[in-house]
Amino acid sequence: MRQTLSNSTSPCSSTTVAEERILTAPQSAGRLDRWLATQLSVPRARLKALIKSGDITINGAIVRPSMRLEGGERIVALLPPPPPSTLVAQNIPIEIVHEDDALLVVHKPAGMVVHPAKGHPDGTLVNALLHHIRDGGGEPGRPGIVHRIDKGTTGLLVVARTEVAHAHLAAQFAAHTAHRRYVALCWGRPEAQVVETQHGRHPHHRIKFAVVEEGKRAVTHLRPFQTARPAKTGSGGDVTVVGCRLETGRTHQIRVHLTHLGHPIVGDPLYGAGLRRPNAWAPLLVGIEHQMLHAAELGFVHPTTGAQMRFSRGPDPVLAAMLERLELAWPTPEELASL
Repeated sequence: MRQTLSNSTSPCSSTTVAEERILTAPQSAGRLDRWLATQLSVPRARLKALIKSGDITINGAIVRPSMRLEGGERIVALLPPPPPSTLVAQNIPIEIVHEDDALLVVHKPAGMVVHPAKGHPDGTLVNALLHHIRDGGGEPGRPGIVHRIDKGTTGLLVVARTEVAHAHLAAQFAAHTAHRRYVALCWGRPEAQVVETQHGRHPHHRIKFAVVEEGKRAVTHLRPFQTARPAKTGSGGDVTVVGCRLETGRTHQIRVHLTHLGHPIVGDPLYGAGLRRPNAWAPLLVGIEHQMLHAAELGFVHPTTGAQMRFSRGPDPVLAAMLERLELAWPTPEELASL
């Protein structure tokens, strides 16, 4: 890898120092832009623009982003430096479950957004990590978010500290080889099943997702565990602890799938709002502002050592208190392993 000056009038302009990356495509790499997205810390839309402009070439030729790689092609990419970061390091307490030179595993609390976005310019996990990394003597670069969990969801999340680690971890999540198991508290009692749907934007609600006719494949493995039933409500008042294993990782996937089955997550402000529940549960929901969904297990191959990494984390205090009031037990490791 070396620094070079681009003379192109494309996205890497003549006044911009670009990084030259040279890669050799392996066999069965598949489509060019998709494979590059697993190798470079660059969004796929940006990669398409760089390919079309000629800043990414194959064997010296300009090609299409959709080109199928056969293996052995020499790919030269001129990558512009990232824009100056406007992210601010903030001294926000976070729980670090594991940390090394390549990555961190953190436990995200409810109410914390992972990355700054419209409506959430700061106070995010990234802002907290910037402060933690700098105080720990690490490079002040932007933490590499590999995957996200919703604002109201709690649990485990891995963050890359280097470009190499980010590319390696992103490839595992793209190939669906990362290990992710969630625990939720849902209304009713769903059957043990594999839910496979087409997933996309809700046709009438701009911030919701839904099961749609044309969308991306979404697969969740579900298994119910213990169920609580309030007295004198009859059927329909059940609340169940359910385990969920993600085979794919679409936005709001578990929340959408459980809602699609008629068993929305307890406390879900987006997908469970307006649904009538037995009055016996009213005291249980007082003060609950987020869905009872927890990322309980996370596993992946370490990007530099090759070791199998596995982490588990029990429920946050709000979910733990709700389970105690319902006299429901947290799933055992053996039960989660059965998913």
